[in-house]
Amino acid sequence: MPFVKVVKTNAYFSRYQVKFRRRREGKTDYYARKRLVVQAKNKYNAPKYRFVVRFTNKQVICQIVYARLQGDFVLSAASSLELQRYGISHGLTNWTAAYATGLLVARRALTKLGMADKYEGVTEPDGTVSVTAALDDEDAPRPFKCFLDVGLRRTSTGCRVFGALKGASDGGLHIPHSDKRFPGYDTESKQLDPEVLKKYIYGGHVAEYMESLEEEDDERFKKQFSTYLADGIGSEDIEEIYTNAYAAIREDPTFKPTEKTKDWKAEGQKHKVARLTREERKERIQAKIQQFQQSLGTSMDVQEEEEEEEEEDDE
Repeated sequence: MPFVKVVKTNAYFSRYQVKFRRRREGKTDYYARKRLVVQAKNKYNAPKYRFVVRFTNKQVICQIVYARLQGDFVLSAASSLELQRYGISHGLTNWTAAYATGLLVARRALTKLGMADKYEGVTEPDGTVSVTAALDDEDAPRPFKCFLDVGLRRTSTGCRVFGALKGASDGGLHIPHSDKRFPGYDTESKQLDPEVLKKYIYGGHVAEYMESLEEEDDERFKKQFSTYLADGIGSEDIEEIYTNAYAAIREDPTFKPTEKTKDWKAEGQKHKVARLTREERKERIQAKIQQFQQSLGTSMDVQEEEEEEEEEDDE
């Protein structure tokens, strides 16, 4: 078969349509987003809520989001940086911090909706799969339902995303899920080991790693856990810290903004150059012209004096 060169005609380019901006940037999976956002046709004005989990290098961000034609709206949000208020100052991106952040956003959303007393979730996590059931009372509200949105992150077994899911589910939200992706699930026996999951919930895996690293390489242990040691936190203190933090989150999940140490608006205006008006620009131009004329006149006078001195020397 002879070689045939593919020629893209004007018809091709006139019909070409670029992909969405966030698709071009590799930030949004629109195939998954469509299925998470589109709601049933027989449920008018009933938004489909998403439990959005995102990770950065320094924090875990959990949000409960719903979509409108105008864009996405956030019902409730929480960050692992807020966990410092509840006594968790280290490891703000690990599995247990993701669990605590999910618990915080769940309790915050239910408090905002007035459902915190009706749906308390799992007050003492034991590693079992939590299922939020509807109340028996006919007049009682149904459990708040939302769907997990992992973005572009891979959903591997034991992933931190499912730590946030477990925390939100224990916090009282109804998020459809199974136990196949939690730490401790055995693919051969098809069963979940609750003890392993409970260890992750209370930071036992971090404490276990601290102990093993201290025995194997003390120098690396002091370097890697220097902030823990500076605050006097050992491997035996971690479980108590997270237990107290979970109780404090349930007691007061409301958002409290941090106190600003500086007036950042004034700091931003400090180096900003004010724009001149039209009259000020005209005056500035005239001043430059006068300055130039004066400098030109002085240079002419100096030149005349030099010529006179040269003539006197010649004589």
